[in-house]
Amino acid sequence: MTDAIKALNLADLAKMRAAAEKIACLTAYDASFALLEDRAGVDVILIGDSLGMVIHGGSTTTPVTVGDIVYHSKCVAPHLKRAFLIADLPFLSYATLDRALDSSQRLMQEGGAKMVKLEGGREQASIVEYLATRGVPVCAHLGLQPQFIHKMGAFKVQGREDAAAEAMLHDAKVLAEAGADLLLLECIPAALGARITAESPVPVIGIGAGAQVDGQILVL
Repeated sequence: MTDAIKALNLADLAKMRAAAEKIACLTAYDASFALLEDRAGVDVILIGDSLGMVIHGGSTTTPVTVGDIVYHSKCVAPHLKRAFLIADLPFLSYATLDRALDSSQRLMQEGGAKMVKLEGGREQASIVEYLATRGVPVCAHLGLQPQFIHKMGAFKVQGREDAAAEAMLHDAKVLAEAGADLLLLECIPAALGARITAESPVPVIGIGAGAQVDGQILVL
């Protein structure tokens, strides 16, 4: 008789980091890909607001709603035996403490997510702390932040200048101290990704952030 498959948790991801075992992450939005990814051994699955572009066919992620994320999370969650499930908090769904808590409650209770992800730097520290102290695991997303596309103006590499790099290092430290359990770095120089990872007390996942992070995520 084979051993039962063990569902991964945050402690397991921390152990993988400590053992220098890379963390494999992918997005999923439906039951079919959820089953395939889980059976293939993917460690972390993200219900990304990227669904606004790759599923809905839009040009940005900003139209995605909490209801959209809940729906796709409900499609994925029941089919995961091993993978750790994270769900995105979409645009403006965490603009205030109360909204962040209400949105997170829906993603976890209705959608079955085990963690929520939000975009932004040190300005989100109070949100992260508020959620973390109420039992909500948080992944903080730095670098290129698709929800800020209308402010940034374009999808481009972040943190190239020294001042911007130092600010991102500081943001990562502040967010981890506030209670973030994971960091995600998108579209930053590899050297900066390596520095943030080396100084971070929590696992760091990259997407276009070099090879020296603790894991990589790709969008299907």
